[in-house]
Amino acid sequence: MNEYIFLVPITIAFMVGVMSPGPSFFLIAQNAMSNTRKKALYMAFGLGTGAAALALIACTGLYILLTKMPTIFLVFKVLGGAYLCFIAYNILKNTNKKSKNSSLHVKKQTDNLKAFLLGLFTQLSNPKTAIVIGGIIAAFLPQNTPPYTYLYICIISFVLDFSWYSIVAITLSTNKAQNTYLKYKSYINYTSAILISLIGIKLVLG
Repeated sequence: MNEYIFLVPITIAFMVGVMSPGPSFFLIAQNAMSNTRKKALYMAFGLGTGAAALALIACTGLYILLTKMPTIFLVFKVLGGAYLCFIAYNILKNTNKKSKNSSLHVKKQTDNLKAFLLGLFTQLSNPKTAIVIGGIIAAFLPQNTPPYTYLYICIISFVLDFSWYSIVAITLSTNKAQNTYLKYKSYINYTSAILISLIGIKLVLG
């Protein structure tokens, strides 16, 4: 197993990146407090799947295409930033809607699928993430990689993201957290929307 020791620094670097506040964190925090725990976990699953997809992009070298072809990278950045701003708009749009606290635990399966897709597309909305992951892999990957290296990296990406965002979802979907959300709903939604939109704008302009 010593031949896979290089996965340790890659895992640590991924972990630091996952736990850094970003649109994914603000989104799942807001949704965990305003929706069911199950829906928030579906979103965490979507975020984990998106992270694995970005790791796959990095492993296959497609992230180089983004760095070498500025036009393609710009298109992805603009689309990603616009998507984040759209999410922020939806959060603000739902701010004044009355929350049905008694129905928080009665959700349709289609809502869970939407939560998964929202998490997936939010994770994929930032092409810079693929470049960062690619840089981490390039920094620690040995010249001759052992079998299934890329598969392990994708699995590590998924497990780290899904685990972290599941912890956030479970922690913030308690009755106490949801009651706090209901009490300060407008402040929480406005803050989340502003932070997500600022990240989206920075993604487009940065």
